[in-house]
Amino acid sequence: MTQDFPFEKFLKNSDIKTNKNNDLLENIFNTSTDKEKEKEKENTKIVNNPDDNNALNPITMGLFEILKTKIEKIKFDTFIENKIELIEITNDKAIFVAQTQFIKSTIENSFLNSIKKALYELMGSNYKIEILVKKEQVPIFEGLIANDTVNSKNNSKPTFTLDLSPKSSEIAVQVQSRFIDHMEKENSGQTIDPKKTFDNYIVGPSNNLAFATACAVADSPGKTGKYPCLYIYSDSGLGKTHLLHAVGNGIFEHHPDLAICLISARDFMKELINAYKDKTLSEFQRKYTESIDVLMIDDIHELKNKNSTQEEFFHIFNFLHDKGKQLIFTSDKSPEKITGIEERIITRLQWGLVVDIQKPDFETRTAILKKKAIELDLFVQDEVLNLIASSIKTSIRELEGSLIRLQAHAELMESEIDTEMARDILKLQDLNEKPAATLESVCRASSQYFKIAVADLKSKSRNKDIVRARHIAWYLSKNIVGATFNEIAQYYSNRDHSSVIHGVNKISNNLKTDPKLSKDLIFLENNI
Repeated sequence: MTQDFPFEKFLKNSDIKTNKNNDLLENIFNTSTDKEKEKEKENTKIVNNPDDNNALNPITMGLFEILKTKIEKIKFDTFIENKIELIEITNDKAIFVAQTQFIKSTIENSFLNSIKKALYELMGSNYKIEILVKKEQVPIFEGLIANDTVNSKNNSKPTFTLDLSPKSSEIAVQVQSRFIDHMEKENSGQTIDPKKTFDNYIVGPSNNLAFATACAVADSPGKTGKYPCLYIYSDSGLGKTHLLHAVGNGIFEHHPDLAICLISARDFMKELINAYKDKTLSEFQRKYTESIDVLMIDDIHELKNKNSTQEEFFHIFNFLHDKGKQLIFTSDKSPEKITGIEERIITRLQWGLVVDIQKPDFETRTAILKKKAIELDLFVQDEVLNLIASSIKTSIRELEGSLIRLQAHAELMESEIDTEMARDILKLQDLNEKPAATLESVCRASSQYFKIAVADLKSKSRNKDIVRARHIAWYLSKNIVGATFNEIAQYYSNRDHSSVIHGVNKISNNLKTDPKLSKDLIFLENNI
């Protein structure tokens, strides 16, 4: 969007001559006295000379090296490195220039203290930080002077054009910012998120056992229930933390009299350190042994190699377990695979039920995307959702983040989301080069995985193991390849299509109660 600024309404035509214009602007802007100029000169410690753009580079580079240790890499790369530049430093002020207004605002809101501390470490002095936007370095009237010099010869009025259209680089930064905010690991603290409930947790073959167990704990926590100690593990981004919050909300709904503590292992450790420092260890111990009915610790593996914290945790665990309190832990590994944790603690973590969450299958990933699209009030065609679900297989958080990226880009560009945009924004350009799943590739993968010959899978054999592998191949052919029942029946030795329908339905029903079947399907899907 552009518009012309009507300077002629503010500057008389008689004054807009080449010589008079220069005098007028000098009178407007050069109002400082000689003493003020001299004082400003004295205060200047280092100035980036326009003729020597590298004068402050050593300071900028040294500052960046310190900031790398204070700011997460993804945020440093997005908002700091090559996005801001030190252009002037005085006795009490450091002036930076940012590439865009959005970067300036983000730094002022999130990184100003980090920059101040880094400057103090580097320079040994405290500085006020001022951040300009790159285009603000040139006075807006500078263009008027140049234009007027030309226009005066052509006897035309001076004009000033203001372009407010968003730049592609700024759009990219804003899209990345929304994605980073979503992808950042949540800090559980001691607050249960009321938005994370069982109702909005998508259940599939990969997580149905963990979900059912969590629901049972929420209904009957502690010694009154079946699972007074529960341990859930999975790779990052598959919904462990959501399930913890859902359990907390469920217990609060059914047992509002119980005191619930949801905390990350890292925050638990920080709380203990503060107790040592403030000499309030007895209060810390009393809080966890006398005031809590439900203790939920996220990412328990982060206690590894923290001997003092493990010692306190060991005694707290024993005390709460003996009193019949509810204990729930999450981790990225099963208990026996965590290194740096005492054996006696590993043993106790295994006292209760240990369940895992697998990577979601295609149908579950698609359902997660549809749910997220509804939450975002975002219309996305099924072909786009299928494209994303078939490409991003390892993380629910990344799946949802992909929609946030697309939404941000669509809003900023005022365009609709289609497969071309999804490939471009989500970097899925190579997807077309990957061979599509076929009836043959599914059959071959099933044959290799179950160690059953392709001829046997296609045969009429009623051997139990062969029938199971054959039904799984049919199920994948229907849901991954998208083949019809008739096409599947014809490929597998011209069977009747009703036999295929029966086999596919049998697998669908067994998924609800057979965790081994879920793992088989997920492995095959990821390797077809």
